[in-house]
Amino acid sequence: MLSTAEIGIDLGTANILIYSKNKGIVLNEPAVVAIDINTKKIVAVGAEAKEMVGKTPQNIVPIRPLKDGVIADYDVTAQMLKELLKKVSKKMGLSMRKPVVVVCTPTGSTTVERRAIHNAITSYGAKQVHLIEEPVAAAIGAELPVDEPIANVIVDLGGGTVEVGIISFGGVVSSNSARVGGDKMDEEIIQYIRKHYNILIGERTAENIKMEIGYAHPNHKEVKMEIRGRDMVTGLPKTVEISSNEVYDALKESLEKILEAIRATLEDCPPELSGDIVDHGIVLTGGGSLLHGMKDWLSSEISVPVHIAPNPLESVAIGTGKALKMINKLQKAAR
Repeated sequence: MLSTAEIGIDLGTANILIYSKNKGIVLNEPAVVAIDINTKKIVAVGAEAKEMVGKTPQNIVPIRPLKDGVIADYDVTAQMLKELLKKVSKKMGLSMRKPVVVVCTPTGSTTVERRAIHNAITSYGAKQVHLIEEPVAAAIGAELPVDEPIANVIVDLGGGTVEVGIISFGGVVSSNSARVGGDKMDEEIIQYIRKHYNILIGERTAENIKMEIGYAHPNHKEVKMEIRGRDMVTGLPKTVEISSNEVYDALKESLEKILEAIRATLEDCPPELSGDIVDHGIVLTGGGSLLHGMKDWLSSEISVPVHIAPNPLESVAIGTGKALKMINKLQKAAR
């Protein structure tokens, strides 16, 4: 008889990660589902569905059921979770019967949004579902001493939202969340290229541009990249060369919003904890922390040391899994 599985789920806008207490990260797949609109059946989930984005016949539609870190399409999310948990139990041989699940929710999420997450996982047959705030999960995953009376500042730069939290004694002292993330940045690159070059590019191309030549710091060595898209005048495919300075111009507004969220959180911080922040600095997690020059740019803007978590992409998932040990303490702090 297998004991009850204990898992942590990072329900991200871009990726869903599942952490198992005994095996670490057991699943890391894009939060994309491909649906056949005629039969309403799921055709593909995760990486397989992401491959289809922008390339499917008319009856198959790739959907991202999570928007800005919260559930936008409840039924599809529930189905997607079922498929992914099935995948995990098959691949890992883990018994997923009545698991105990910890899920993270964005700081600014409403009661309705939290209930949607809770219900989506309960419908899979979970024995217990605990919700914890994303900054707390990210801080635990980044190995910060969250239950000690010192200020731990965490900035989680995700696909849908940026979560900033100051955590002390296992609870959130001050927090802010802005709905700017990797997706918004991709969107801004698409708009910029459309406006300046009259060329239409897809989400995947925009994401590649951001990863290859996206910079957070205005002073960087310029790099160029060739991109292909559809000319909006002739309708034919066209190749153009763009530079990292142009990508910086496209991303400037999003970066400013990230900075605003961090500043607003630091301004709300009790003076007793401000001293700790000067000593320990800020820790970045999430995919956005991998944008070239992000760390240097932030430390120059807020004159506080900035560090990147040991495993930025997996911090939240690892944190939700590790939170199982201290869940009662965390829930007391949250109350």
